Amino acid sequence: MIAAFDVHYLPDGKASAAAVLFNEYTDRHPSLEHTILTDVSSRYIPGQFYRREMPCILRVIEQFGEMPREMIVDGYVMLGDRPGLGRHLFDHFAGKVSVIGVAKSKYKGSTGIEVLRGRSDRPLYVTAAGSDPAAAAEKIRVMYGPHRLPALLKRVDLLARGAV
Repeated sequence: MIAAFDVHYLPDGKASAAAVLFNEYTDRHPSLEHTILTDVSSRYIPGQFYRREMPCILRVIEQFGEMPREMIVDGYVMLGDRPGLGRHLFDHFAGKVSVIGVAKSKYKGSTGIEVLRGRSDRPLYVTAAGSDPAAAAEKIRVMYGPHRLPALLKRVDLLARGAV
């Protein structure tokens, strides 16, 4: 099982966290979906986004019957030479679950692999922990959907926003 996560922050200080679970990167539809509403434990601090996002993701994971073999996060695994959200998640699970970071914008000093999808000339930036970054980039490239953002990653974004 593979799990993709996203978190949306609400004006009342809460967060809506979502996960879609699927079996293969080419799947068109998720096998399962989970959403939760949770308190936000940390304010946003530039370069320390994981302090805000990770507790929300961990709350969603509590709903799973089994641990996924891989996780996809909206963001970076590494921020240049510093750990990002993905690396903190990878370390939290003692390296037992590979983590792929998919970012929509370039982070200064990062070494994400640029992946072009659909007709977009704007790349996604893919980083990884626990797997080869080039292999992780290829997994994101082959995900179902004709647009820049794969369909399942768009789905988890919409779930977190409460738009579906």
